Amino acid sequence: MAGYLLQISYTPEAWAVLMKNPHDRLDAVRGVIEKLGGKVGAFWVAFGEHDLVGILAMPDNIAAAAFSMALAAGGACRSVRTTPLLTIEDAIAAMRKGADCGYTPLTAQG
Repeated sequence: MAGYLLQISYTPEAWAVLMKNPHDRLDAVRGVIEKLGGKVGAFWVAFGEHDLVGILAMPDNIAAAAFSMALAAGGACRSVRTTPLLTIEDAIAAMRKGADCGYTPLTAQG
């Protein structure tokens, strides 16, 4: 399964609903994530640009995009950002492949 960083910013209206009825939204979406073949990792409420950050494991980009699109379409989030994550092992494999791919960088000489 692939890892994804999820960063969510709620609308003021969503915050108002949560303030009136504080509850864990992960309980509301866990079943959706699992229906898409994924698993919920750790999540945190954050200060700053994003209100909630967390890690999801999803079977592929299509499942991750489907979940992100569903969140965005729901209207309670003003921003949903989903970032694919590489394991260290996958990153090392990508570095090795990139080093041997034959790319020649642009230089001042052209």
